[in-house]
Formats: sequence, structure tokens, C-alpha cells
Amino acid sequence: MAEVKDEKAATYDPFEPFREMRDAYLDAMSKTMVEAVNSEAYSKATGAMLDWSLTATTPIREALEKSMLQAVQQLSLPSRQEVASLAERFTNMELRVDDLDAKLDRVLELLAKMRPTPPAEQTDSRERPAGKPHK
Repeated sequence: MAEVKDEKAATYDPFEPFREMRDAYLDAMSKTMVEAVNSEAYSKATGAMLDWSLTATTPIREALEKSMLQAVQQLSLPSRQEVASLAERFTNMELRVDDLDAKLDRVLELLAKMRPTPPAEQTDSRERPAGKPHK
């Protein structure tokens, strides 16, 4: 009988009721928040806050962009637009080089398909006069 009491004492977890209470609270809050977030009122309120935020920060963002552009120019560094333009040019050049490489591969394949005639069968296109030796 003493062994049965020891097993019950060893398996009892005093924090288990708190865990159950926490889990119940989280489940209830989760359901409540899902319902609130999926409502039309929440959507309108979030949209209004976002519009206000974007409207309020636009002048600050524009001023920051102007000051950054001036600083970049004073330091003789390329702007974001110039770097993007260069990247586009490099991409176009890479595409052209790839096209040329493909064309060269095709030319090499065609040359490989052409069988050279053995030297004994080759004829000289220039006719030599009978009396003159080859120099």
C-alpha cells in the first residue's frame, strides 16, 4: 500500500493544472483573435492606419531620397538608377555573348561534319606549266 502512494506522489505534477488553464486561455484567445482579424471592421481600420502611415511618411521618404542622392553625387558614386542601368546593359551583353557562343558551336559542328579529303586525293586548283618546276 505504501508503494501505491509513492507512485501517485511521484506521478503528480503540481504544474499540470496551470498548463491546462494556460492551454484553455490560449485556445479561447486564439478563437477570439481569429474572429476579430477576419472581420470587416478590422480590415477597414487596418487600411485606414496604413493609408495614414503612408501619407505621413511620404514627405520624409522623399526628403531622405533627395539627401541620399546628393550625398552619392558628392562622393562620385553611382546612383541606384545608374547601377540598375549598368546591370541591364551587362545582362544584354551576356545574352549576346551566349548567342555568339551558340552560333560558334554550330559552326564548329558543321566544320566537324565536313570530312577533309586525304592529301593524296586533293588536287591543286592551280595548273602548273609542264616545263616549270614547283618552287
